[in-house]
Amino acid sequence: MTDPVIVELAVNGSTPRSVNRHVPRSPEEIAHDLLDGAAAGASVLHNHTDDPMFTTDGVHAHQPYLQAWAPVLDAHPDALLYPTMAAGARGIPVERRWAHVEALAPLGGLALVDPGSVNVGLTSDGTVPDAAAPGPYQNSYADVAHMFTRCAELRAAPSISIFEPGFLRTALTWHRRGLVPPGALIKLYFGGALEFGLPPTSTALDAYLEMLAPSGLPWSVAVLGGDVVACGLAEAAIRRGGHVRVGLEDHAGPGEPGNAELLRGAVDLVERLGRTPATFAQAREILGVPVRG
Repeated sequence: MTDPVIVELAVNGSTPRSVNRHVPRSPEEIAHDLLDGAAAGASVLHNHTDDPMFTTDGVHAHQPYLQAWAPVLDAHPDALLYPTMAAGARGIPVERRWAHVEALAPLGGLALVDPGSVNVGLTSDGTVPDAAAPGPYQNSYADVAHMFTRCAELRAAPSISIFEPGFLRTALTWHRRGLVPPGALIKLYFGGALEFGLPPTSTALDAYLEMLAPSGLPWSVAVLGGDVVACGLAEAAIRRGGHVRVGLEDHAGPGEPGNAELLRGAVDLVERLGRTPATFAQAREILGVPVRG
């Protein structure tokens, strides 16, 4: 089997340098890791920003993303990129907290859709880090409808985050009604050191795939607070026809690897299984995302 595998690189998230000194934080550092990732086999790129305009009301500015993305898009006009959305944004209208996603979607080609609500932050040792959101991450059905509707209007491919099975059931309900626009990629997030959703096991993956099968939607796996390659989930996913996400946003394990090392481990796995990492053009073809322009 030689079908290409989409490898996503999530370069930073909220991971602080106190956890890993290699985490890129400035736009220049982020651009560096994104460019290296693009050259090494990543075909979807994701980052957060240390946004000086970010406030506790959960509103992001899009300018810091533009700073990090500009060198990438100059070198790779068909790159697929998308930002984050603040988890601690309860009570803020989705039109405001999703506005930066909307502004960036024509450039990155992807937009973020989170079809549900969840508590994320409890660790396996029973503690909740200071950086965790103080309450649940909330997205109502009206919020979900707004995100999918605007994706369709913007012709942006939705990156659909699945943190627990209810998220997937909601997304599949929208899909059965014909309301999920073309280019959708289902992101199955499994709980590692973070206690949420399903654990990163083949059994848990099979449960998600049973739900997904009738839809035919492409999907990928990630472990938040773990190592998607070392735990075996990446291999299980690739063997079942899925894709994979790695990077310092998600990783927790021994040592302090950089994004390049984590990406190399995923690419090596893909090639050992007789597959190839997808190029940007191939990722667009797999997802059905038009070439830019």
